[in-house]
Amino acid sequence: MPLPWPSFWPQIRDDDRAALSDVLTQLLSSGALLGDSGRDRELFLLARQYQREIGEYFAPLNLELVPDPDLPIFQLRPVPGDCGLFARFNKAETLLVLTLWRIYHDARMEQTVATVVVTANDIWSRLKLYFERIDPPTEALMREMLAKLRGRRLLRIQRQEDGARFGETQIEILPTLARVIPFENEAAWEQQRATHAPATPGAEATGPDDTAITSP
Repeated sequence: MPLPWPSFWPQIRDDDRAALSDVLTQLLSSGALLGDSGRDRELFLLARQYQREIGEYFAPLNLELVPDPDLPIFQLRPVPGDCGLFARFNKAETLLVLTLWRIYHDARMEQTVATVVVTANDIWSRLKLYFERIDPPTEALMREMLAKLRGRRLLRIQRQEDGARFGETQIEILPTLARVIPFENEAAWEQQRATHAPATPGAEATGPDDTAITSP
């Protein structure tokens, strides 16, 4: 028995319906729609055409559809305190997300370009800088965490042909990451960083085992 469609569905062109279902599926599964090229570009243009309807579809879940002003991106942003759909990151993942946020923030303060690209080695070095008393992740763990963030449409990864040169892997930090943890300023970021950085060698971080990240 087919499920009932949203009330706006009769307004959708017949030849747009299958693609619009793909748009809704991608937004709900990954939290963002990146419309750079190919099929993703087609879906982005369709989402822009039906932006009002898509926004109404997700509103009961307290998810706000947010277009990027500069890039072909639509992102679902949970309403803080109201939305029950959150990705949860463990401590290691939280430290990585905090590091990526700061790298992106600093780059945007220093330049006007929308694209922020760094290497895996750059990220590892900044992790050591911000959380110097915590053992940095192994290469295997770093690969795993970056893959998870890529799945959440928070970054892109350009893999090296030589698997032994993982440190040179190019990683583009997307603006979607800054929106899922929208610190007002560096002071707010520093306050959060401090909860995960032990003050003395050998001490445990004071942050929770899992940190709620506002990403569906």
